[in-house]
Amino acid sequence: MTKELHQAIGQQVIALEAEALRQLGEMINGGFADAVEEILACKQRIVVSGMGKSGHIARKIAATLAATGTPAHFVHAAEAAHGDAGMVMPGDVLLIFSNSGDTVELQPLYSHAQRVGVRVIGVCRNRDSLLMRRADIGLVLPQVPEACTASMAPTTSSTMMLALGDALAVAAMRARGLSEDDIRALHPGGDIGRRNSMVADVMHSGDRLPLVAVDTPMPQVLITMTEKRLGMTGVVDADGDLVGVITDGDLRRQLTNFATGTVGSVMTPAPKIIEQSASVDDALEMMRTNRITVLFVVASTESRRPIGAVQIYDIAATPPWGR
Repeated sequence: MTKELHQAIGQQVIALEAEALRQLGEMINGGFADAVEEILACKQRIVVSGMGKSGHIARKIAATLAATGTPAHFVHAAEAAHGDAGMVMPGDVLLIFSNSGDTVELQPLYSHAQRVGVRVIGVCRNRDSLLMRRADIGLVLPQVPEACTASMAPTTSSTMMLALGDALAVAAMRARGLSEDDIRALHPGGDIGRRNSMVADVMHSGDRLPLVAVDTPMPQVLITMTEKRLGMTGVVDADGDLVGVITDGDLRRQLTNFATGTVGSVMTPAPKIIEQSASVDDALEMMRTNRITVLFVVASTESRRPIGAVQIYDIAATPPWGR
């Protein structure tokens, strides 16, 4: 099989799944809106379930719902028959994904949901399936072939389930009016948490902030830089305003004049500053633009009095331009 054939197959798969998503978008109707309203009216949690590839999608959608302001968790359909059905409680809403809609392992969940009065939202491709008969709200996927040979392995169908689940989660999130601060609170870690963090969250401050006066002897500058371990020190005037910065590199370049050099002759004047309320992405962009690795933090742009410092290594593994 040639590389050209590999590429052609890849293009065919993407084209087929893209067409499936196009058809899915055209089928979004009142049933979808009803499902969103059901999610919004849920008094407890959205319990998401499925088997096989549909189960993998269900687990992801449960996580997406939770990450966008809708309390949710995943229940494995097969485990539900062995006690995990107890995770579905009155006040919950059961969201079930199934390709055929006739998966045997899902039947105990239907019975339990009926017994405790939990409403069911079903997602599948078969309008006449058991799932659609048991569901209070049924969302039927377009009849588009799977992308694999013989149209057997879930590919196109699971892609549509993923997109539909995301659409439900985002529609509910927007209806709830989640703010940027709300999203930040739900994503304290990882890359999203980093990008949503403020400079004040990552800056070095207080006793960790290296600062020296303009008239500080150079040996004392070296001691301060060694103690604070940030590879630099800020230089402040008599009013406490930032007037310069001295880095390890500055010291190395002045080794021959170290004993007689002055802070004023060694420092780089007017170092870059950033507000404490700025995002770490803003700080990263400023460092990238100016090709520097440290920014001093001020309370506002009207002030030059440093309250902290942020290094490139506080917010990125390596500088954007390399080490």
